[in-house]
Amino acid sequence: MTENNLTAHALEYPVCSEWKENPEGSMFHLAHMLLVLGFMGGSGFYGSLYMFSFLTLGFFCYSIWAWSDPCTTDSFSWAFALFAFCLAQVVHGSYRLRSITFDKEFQDLYDHMFKKLGVSLTHFGKIVECCEGDVYTIDKDHCFAVEGKTSIDKLSVLISGRIRVTVNGEFLHHIYPFQFLDSPEWDSLRPPEEGIFQVTLRADNRCRYVAWRRKKLYLLFAQHRYIAKIFALLVRNDIAEKLFSLNEKAFDTRGFRYDLRLPSFCHGPQPEIENTSESRPVLGQSETKPTERDS
Repeated sequence: MTENNLTAHALEYPVCSEWKENPEGSMFHLAHMLLVLGFMGGSGFYGSLYMFSFLTLGFFCYSIWAWSDPCTTDSFSWAFALFAFCLAQVVHGSYRLRSITFDKEFQDLYDHMFKKLGVSLTHFGKIVECCEGDVYTIDKDHCFAVEGKTSIDKLSVLISGRIRVTVNGEFLHHIYPFQFLDSPEWDSLRPPEEGIFQVTLRADNRCRYVAWRRKKLYLLFAQHRYIAKIFALLVRNDIAEKLFSLNEKAFDTRGFRYDLRLPSFCHGPQPEIENTSESRPVLGQSETKPTERDS
């Protein structure tokens, strides 16, 4: 009976006889403040780095406070183990951040084209590796491609400068930074096909561009379908922008701007934008059809 009473007394929750007169030290409160800031970290690479940095500081302060408690070593052991784990995560994240740091031109390319689509730095690093991190230069009045002569063997993005696009000596449009130089040519060919440029691309001033070879880029697409979808979206969006820039220069005899969505314009027998006189009969024919039906 006495043994049962002793066991029951040992299992009872210890009652606090009196409150401590002095609160815990400042290191204890600082540790918990840092832990709160760490747990507020977001997702993603930078969010993870932010979270583990504050957790490392928090558990380090907590370890210092636990070391001052001579009654137990459990709190210090756990705090120090968690401090070591978070520190390892910070070191690993810092190494990854250093390994995926790019030159200024590639960083600008990421910020203007890939970041808004949610492409991670890891995937962008694979894209940079595919072009071997090379940036090419075109001097003023030099050609990137010559009509009917230059083969289509790469996909390129203009980083700086301005490119003039002409066909048969007539001006079509300009290409500005962070636009593809050869997106229509790239999209018009299948992987096994070959072709040549139907336009001439000449530099108005000194230009810098990035280029990916077709074979290496298709190999990257085969390995990473996500990157293939990103490039397909970028290329088709670039083609649409070029078409609308051409649409701004197309007018009929009355001064109205053509609409590329009109079947009479898009599917006419000779849809040449630079020669609007050939497309006038098509427009006139579409206007006279309702009158013929009324008669």
